[in-house]
Amino acid sequence: MSRGVRVLFVCLGNICRSPLAEGVFRDKVRAAGLSSLIEIDSAGTGAWHVGEPPDRRMVATARGHGVDLSAQRARQFVDTDLADYDHILAMDKSNLHDILFLDEGEDFGQRVTLFRQWDPEPGDYEVPDPYYGGPEGFEEVFRIVDRTAENLLNGLVAHYDLTKD
Repeated sequence: MSRGVRVLFVCLGNICRSPLAEGVFRDKVRAAGLSSLIEIDSAGTGAWHVGEPPDRRMVATARGHGVDLSAQRARQFVDTDLADYDHILAMDKSNLHDILFLDEGEDFGQRVTLFRQWDPEPGDYEVPDPYYGGPEGFEEVFRIVDRTAENLLNGLVAHYDLTKD
C-alpha cells in the first residue's frame, strides 16, 4: 500500500457524532499500533460550526471514557473529500444523502456508507443526534460509536491485511 487507509466520519455540524467517532477510532487505531497505516478525520455536511471545537457535552462524555477531543475543530465536508478518502462514514441517512449529492459523476459512491453498517447491533443504521437531548443521549452515542469503531477497525485490518507499525 503506497499510502495509508484514509477514513472520514461525517455528521451534520461536526461537533458531536463525527468528532466522537474520530476520537474513539483514533484511540483504537493507536492502541492497535496502526497509526502510521490509517489516517482519520471528521467533517460536517453543514458549515455552521466550522473552526469550532466539539460540543462541550460530547467533549465531557468522551473525556469520561478516556478519549480526548480537545484538539479537534469542525470543518465542512467538501466534494474533494470523495476522492481523498477510502471510507466515508455517514452518521445518518440525511448525511449520506448530502454526501452522495456532491458525487455528481457517481464515481465515489462505493466509498460512502452509513457508519453503523459496521455496528454489530445496527438498529435503524443511524447514530442518533444527541445535540438537543440530555446526558443520556451522549452516553448512548458513545456506546454506539465505541462498539462500531471496534468492528470497523477489525474489518479494515482484515480487508487491507494491516499489521502493526
